[in-house]
Amino acid sequence: MAYFILKTFVLGPLLKLLFRPWVRGMENIPTNGAAILASNHLSFSDSIFLPLQVRRPVVFLAKSEYFTGKGVKGALVRWFFKSTGQLPIDRSGGKASEASLNTGLGVLAQGLLLGIYPEGTRSPDGRLYRGRTGIARMVLEAKVPVIPVAMIDTEKVQPIGKRLPRIRRVGIVVGEQLDFSRFDGMEGDRVVLRAVTDEIMYELKRLSGQEYVDLYASSVKEKRAKLARQ
Repeated sequence: MAYFILKTFVLGPLLKLLFRPWVRGMENIPTNGAAILASNHLSFSDSIFLPLQVRRPVVFLAKSEYFTGKGVKGALVRWFFKSTGQLPIDRSGGKASEASLNTGLGVLAQGLLLGIYPEGTRSPDGRLYRGRTGIARMVLEAKVPVIPVAMIDTEKVQPIGKRLPRIRRVGIVVGEQLDFSRFDGMEGDRVVLRAVTDEIMYELKRLSGQEYVDLYASSVKEKRAKLARQ
């Protein structure tokens, strides 16, 4: 109910008026049944603008930090994510990654749309980074289609480090469904998982026009953080 009210009567009309999002290819998202929306990740606002435009509810796997923030800002962020049905995940790896995978599979088992950022974190500089293979495992185990989604110019609305958003137009390009049924039963093959993930990332590169970097965004962020401390 909170999701419907926010989208239809509160945030939806306001954001559409201010940012005038343009959309192309929304007909590629199925009207029913489970599917994964695989998106590039340029801004915190990606998780707002995409669900705003999709008619069906979209459940995102969001980093757990969004649900544990302190102060007024932390409370507001936590309320927003809980109200819109987003689910916290631990990105520390190991057993946490397995738990995140199972959380996503549970969403898909209910026939819902699951939003995933294959890069695992926001791009530090607007470029597209190497995808994590967790999305491939989820696709092959759940046997669901993948719809690539390119967010356009959302990093200009809320650049990293900026608290207040800038009012400017953003776009969303939805690609055609990707079918990986040819790899059924091969979710344990690392080569297959990498091939599936790379195909998804290629489609995101094609739709978004971003420069591709064959490195993990998290590794680039860690390196920059170390340099900044020196």
